[in-house]
Amino acid sequence: MANFFTDTPQFKHYLHHPLMKRIVELRERNYIDKDRYDYAPLDFEDALDSYEKVLEVVGEICGEIIEPNAEEVDKTGPTLHNGHVQYAPQTQENLDALIKAELMGMTLPRRYSGLNFSMVPYMMSADIVSRADASFQNIWMLQDCGETIYEFASEEQKNKYLPRIVKGETMSMDLTEPDAGSDLQSVMLKATYNEAENQWYLNGVKRFITNGDSHIHLVLARSEEGTKDARGLSMFIYDKNNGGVTVRRIENKMGIKGAPTCELVFKNAKAELVGSRRLGLIKYVMSLMNGARLGIMAQSVGISEAAYREAYNYAIERRQFGKVIIEFPAVYEMIANIRAKTDASRSFLYETCRFVDMYKTLEDISRERKLTPEERDELKYYSRLADAFTPLGKAMSSEFANQNTYDAVQVHGGSGYMKDYKCERLYRDARITNIYEGTTQLQVVAAIRHVTTGTYLQRIKEYEAMPVIPELEPLKRSLSRMTQMYEKLVELVTSPKDEEYLDFHARRLVESAGHIIMGYLLLQDTNKNPQLFRHSAEVYIHYGQVEVIKNYNFVTKSRIEDIGYYKPVIPAE
Repeated sequence: MANFFTDTPQFKHYLHHPLMKRIVELRERNYIDKDRYDYAPLDFEDALDSYEKVLEVVGEICGEIIEPNAEEVDKTGPTLHNGHVQYAPQTQENLDALIKAELMGMTLPRRYSGLNFSMVPYMMSADIVSRADASFQNIWMLQDCGETIYEFASEEQKNKYLPRIVKGETMSMDLTEPDAGSDLQSVMLKATYNEAENQWYLNGVKRFITNGDSHIHLVLARSEEGTKDARGLSMFIYDKNNGGVTVRRIENKMGIKGAPTCELVFKNAKAELVGSRRLGLIKYVMSLMNGARLGIMAQSVGISEAAYREAYNYAIERRQFGKVIIEFPAVYEMIANIRAKTDASRSFLYETCRFVDMYKTLEDISRERKLTPEERDELKYYSRLADAFTPLGKAMSSEFANQNTYDAVQVHGGSGYMKDYKCERLYRDARITNIYEGTTQLQVVAAIRHVTTGTYLQRIKEYEAMPVIPELEPLKRSLSRMTQMYEKLVELVTSPKDEEYLDFHARRLVESAGHIIMGYLLLQDTNKNPQLFRHSAEVYIHYGQVEVIKNYNFVTKSRIEDIGYYKPVIPAE
């Protein structure tokens, strides 16, 4: 039987990272639930055993049900009936399988019937599901919106909605509008409070809403009349059971066709305010988007894993000129690069997950009791790293997913352009990953601050201080040279104190930091498991070195006035 967890040994490697023990002990509050719930772990080893058992179930469902259904889902897709969405039959089968296995609400606390899993195994499940069908991951992973309800909603709202999510009710986040895409402060969907009824009502249109006909919606709306900026926006929960929202249309997309992307019309839809007014975008959406970006990282890694396997399996079977095509250097270089970029992306994903786990769990504990000075320091440290690594990881992994699927099609040659082969669908599915939940360009805007403040360099120095076995010292020296070039790059770009010049080179600085960090993470993985990671480490560090040198040469040969070359020229009439 196919199992997408057990056939990928990298997962167990990351589950056994040294920081996981600290994460699990904090999340389990030193295992106090063992006396309250039969399925709560007794200790760290018991918790890891639970993680692995659940992930094996996810892996089996993905290998036996979701992946075999993916092609038909891509062909059929969801349909619109009387203003509401009906999933493709195979999509519903996928969802029913996960609900039956009680795999919804994985990270929610046990008092709401969740599994209380940390972010690491949860994102592994997203990684696995994405390999099987990236479009289904978009439906299943939106349960993560429940985390926003858990963090910011009232206790009454938590008790009302979280158990429903665990039982399998789907979610969506209704943010964008026809005139408010990336610029969410321009949202104009109107929220009106009726004092006599003690009730909020929503009116307006939302566009590009993934899984837009879900049971439970988180909606960003303008609650303060006369405002036009972020300070007038609040977050609301809309319950489909109350009616008031119809689907105007399902978008006809290039890829991820199984997940309905909807235009929604709100007409006096009853809603509940989440948290405080005016904090909808400033606080709640920012938290929601960071979780979504982590999910897109996992989706990108899963797509890359699928692309590697498709390319490799084809290359060892397809014969040309008397031998299998993987024996041709041009082909095996592409396949080695796909593998290396996939491993680098996955290593970065779970490093980021660990940072998120640490700060989110400590933040949750702070609502129960006062943190110790050491815990406050930990919270601050990991919060800054999570803030820095999330946009960088989303940018790097989604760009790699696009590159990897492109190369997978190329390995297949003309066959890859045909719908008979899975790589054609992977190529289309990957294209959205560096667009939604914030384009790569917006991720660079978020990440450049951590270049200029030194967050990335500080973390790189911490990696540099970690010991490796003697055989890996040459790779470590390569990374040290890359770091020196990066430091020089940052100095060259920031010293003129010209914001436009910094913006122009921001992507080169951010990508250079990403290549170095990914290189160090693979180096540490190789130090613990050479058989599993050494080849990828060697390939990726060489690739990253070339990219950093390319960025260095571009910057050192450019001047501030050269930016003018790249500004748009208005065509003559």
